[in-house]
Amino acid sequence: MIEGRGGIFDVKVDGRLIYSKHMTGEFPEHDPLIKQIEKLVS
Repeated sequence: MIEGRGGIFDVKVDGRLIYSKHMTGEFPEHDPLIKQIEKLVS
């Protein structure tokens, strides 16, 4: 995890951006985000 600034909330897995609050304007839903992360790391 890397701290962001200015309200930026990005989620990256192995350097790949999988979610950006800056792009969507809202925080992600927890369960779908966790499932997406699990797919990428398993």
